[in-house]
Amino acid sequence: MLAAALGALAFGAPAALAGTQPVSPAGTPVTSAPAKALAAAPTSQSATWVAGTRAYLVITAAGDSTAVRNAITANGGTVFSTFDSIGVIVAHSASATFATTMRGVSGVQQVGATRTSDVPADAYNPALPANPAQSTTPAGEPVRADMSQIKADQAWAVNPGSASVKVGILDTGVDDQHQDLAPNFNAADSASCAYGKPDTRVGAWRDVDTHGTHVAGTIAAAKNGKGVVGVAPGVKISSVRVAEPGNSFFFAENTICAFVWSGDHGFKVTNNSYYTDPWQFNCPDNIDQAAIIEGVKRAQEYAEGKGSLQVAAAGNEDYDLAHKTTDSASPNDSTPTTRTITNACLDIPTELPGVVTVAANGTGTTKASFSNFGQGVIDVAAPGSNVYSTAPGGGYSTKSGTSMATPHVVGVAALIASANPGITPAQIRDKLATQANDTACPSDTRCTGTTANNSFFGEGQVDALKAVGATPPPGKYFENLTDFAINDNATVDSTITVSGVTGNAPATLKVGVDIKHTYIGDLKVDLVAPDGSVYTLSNRAGGSTDNIIQTFTVNASSEVANGVWTLRVNDNANADTGKIDAWNLTF
Repeated sequence: MLAAALGALAFGAPAALAGTQPVSPAGTPVTSAPAKALAAAPTSQSATWVAGTRAYLVITAAGDSTAVRNAITANGGTVFSTFDSIGVIVAHSASATFATTMRGVSGVQQVGATRTSDVPADAYNPALPANPAQSTTPAGEPVRADMSQIKADQAWAVNPGSASVKVGILDTGVDDQHQDLAPNFNAADSASCAYGKPDTRVGAWRDVDTHGTHVAGTIAAAKNGKGVVGVAPGVKISSVRVAEPGNSFFFAENTICAFVWSGDHGFKVTNNSYYTDPWQFNCPDNIDQAAIIEGVKRAQEYAEGKGSLQVAAAGNEDYDLAHKTTDSASPNDSTPTTRTITNACLDIPTELPGVVTVAANGTGTTKASFSNFGQGVIDVAAPGSNVYSTAPGGGYSTKSGTSMATPHVVGVAALIASANPGITPAQIRDKLATQANDTACPSDTRCTGTTANNSFFGEGQVDALKAVGATPPPGKYFENLTDFAINDNATVDSTITVSGVTGNAPATLKVGVDIKHTYIGDLKVDLVAPDGSVYTLSNRAGGSTDNIIQTFTVNASSEVANGVWTLRVNDNANADTGKIDAWNLTF
C-alpha cells in the first residue's frame, strides 16, 4: 500500500498511509524524516476540545438515533458526527469511563475507541491544506511500461472511459489544480472526511502529502499531450481526503465518513490505498477493534448498496494474509507492541467482504518483493513497482507499493463501468476476475494454488483491453499463451496454427510479442512463415533494457495465411535468461 517515503512518526511507527511500511521506488523499505503538515494548526480552538479528548464509535440500529445521542451527551460525551443510515455515531469524550458507561445504555450495540491518542484540536477548526503553485510540463506523454503491461494504451483507442463514471480517491487528498488532473477533476463531489465529518469547503479535499495525487494520476490523468496518461483518462475523479494533516492517519471514523460519502455521491469505484489506523489488524475479540470492524463494514456495505465498488491495497510487508501470526506495528498512534493474532483479525478495509484486494506485480508478471499475499485473500494483481505519476504542484514522481497497483485496478474497473452502463459492483468484481490474465506461481514455495488462482496474484493481472470489450474478430486473431524458456546461447520456437483465413496474410500483419528477458540486446527475434520465410522483428537491439513487450507490423502479403507460424527467439550470450510469455497474430 504505502509507497511514498513518508517515514516513521514521532511515536516510532509508520502511519498506515496506504500500508504499513514505506517503500522506496526500488521497492525496498526506507526510513525518512516525519512528514510535515502543509498547513499550520489553527490558532483558535473550540471550547469543546480539552486535553485527553478521545474518539469513539457508538454503534446502534440504523434510523433515528436521538435517544442514543442524548445519552452520549448525558454521560460526558459530545456528538461529533452522525451516520443514521448505518447506525454509527462518532462521539468525543475526555472521560475514562465513557465507553464502559455507554455500553450499558439501551439501544447501544457496541462502543469502541478509534485511537490510542487524543483527537487533535484541529478537528474542531480544521485548517485548509495548501494550494501549491503549479509548474508547467513540456509537451509529450510517452506510454509508460505499467500502462502497456495491462494494455491500457490499447484500450484508450477503443474506450478511454466515460465522463459519466465517477471514481472516488479516498486518500491523502488530491491536487485538483494539477495540469494533468484538472480536466477530469470533479470538485462538486469532493470533500474532506478527516476526523470523521464531511468538510465541503473549497480545497478541503487537497493533498496533505503526495500519495493521493500520485494515485489520482494513475487512475485518470488526462490524455492531453503532456505528462502522463491514466488507465481511464476519460472518467471523472473526486477526492475524499481521509488522512489527517501532519501524520496522514486514516482513522476508522474518517473511513466511515468517506464510504458513506461515496455511496451518497454516486462513485462507481473507490480507491483505498491504506489500512485503518491505528491497528494494522483489527481483532474481533478486542472490544474496541470489534466496533471498528462493525462500523467500517457497515459503511462499506452501505456504499456498495448504493452502487459503489471498493478496491483496496493488500499491503507492503511481504506478509501472508492467509496465515496471520503476529502484529508488531500496532497501535501506530502511540507505542506499538508485538501481539499474537489469528486470521480472524482483519486488515481493514482490504479484507472486508466485497472489497477487491490488490497485490502488486514487479517487472512483468513477477511478484513485487514487498507485496502482501495470501490464498483466498488476493483477488487480482497489477503493476506496482516504479510507477511514474502526478505529484502536487504540477510535478511528477515515481513510487512503488501496492498503493500504486490499486489505482491500476480501479482504472480498469472504471473502464468496465464505462463499457457497461448500469453494471453493479458485484458484476464489476466478477469481470475484473474473469478478464484478468492468469499468472502462474514463480519458483517460490510460499505461492500456493493454481495458475488460474493463487496466493501471489489471485485471479491474475488485470487487463484494460478486455475491460473495454475489445474482442478480436473470430478467425482473425490467434495467440499462444504457453511459456517457453529462453536459455543462454540457445534457440526456442513457439508456434501458432492459423486456419480459417482466406488467401494471403496482410501487408500489415500484427505480431504481438511478450518476451520477459533481462538484457534484451542478447536476443534475435524472428517470425517464421509457414513456408519457412523469415521476418526479423528485433536483432539484438535494446542493450541492457528488460523485456520485449511490443506489437510489430510485418508485410507478409506474399505468404499464405493458413499454416503454422513460428516465433523464434535466439539467445546469443551468457548470464541473462528469460521466457516467451505470450505472442499473437492479428490478420
